[in-house]
This record gives sequence, structure tokens and C-alpha cells, in this order.
Amino acid sequence: MNAPDRLTALSGISPGITIRAEPRPPRADWLCRCGRHERAIGRDAVIELASRATVTHCPHT
Repeated sequence: MNAPDRLTALSGISPGITIRAEPRPPRADWLCRCGRHERAIGRDAVIELASRATVTHCPHT
């Protein structure tokens, strides 16, 4: 098959926050809608990041 004959579906990583409590210590990853990534490690840092994280408004621009 030639390249133009193939259908390709692309999907990216959606903005949002992911929080993982296991394995210890807790971790959070936030991908902002502008593409900036932030990671927090430790209970207090995860709580602080979760309180700031939003998908609807970008605080970086």
C-alpha cells in the first residue's frame, strides 16, 4: 500500500492531571493545555499542584 492509501488515526495526550498514590511517595503529573508539564512528588507538593491545576485556563500565558 502506498502512503496516501493508508488511513492513520492520531491521538495525543490530553491535558489534565494524573495523581498516583502508589508506589510511595505520591506523585502528580499535570499537562497544561499550553503543553507545559509539571510534576509534584510528595504529599504536600501533590496537594499544592492539584489545587492549581486546571484544564480550562492556562496560567502560563
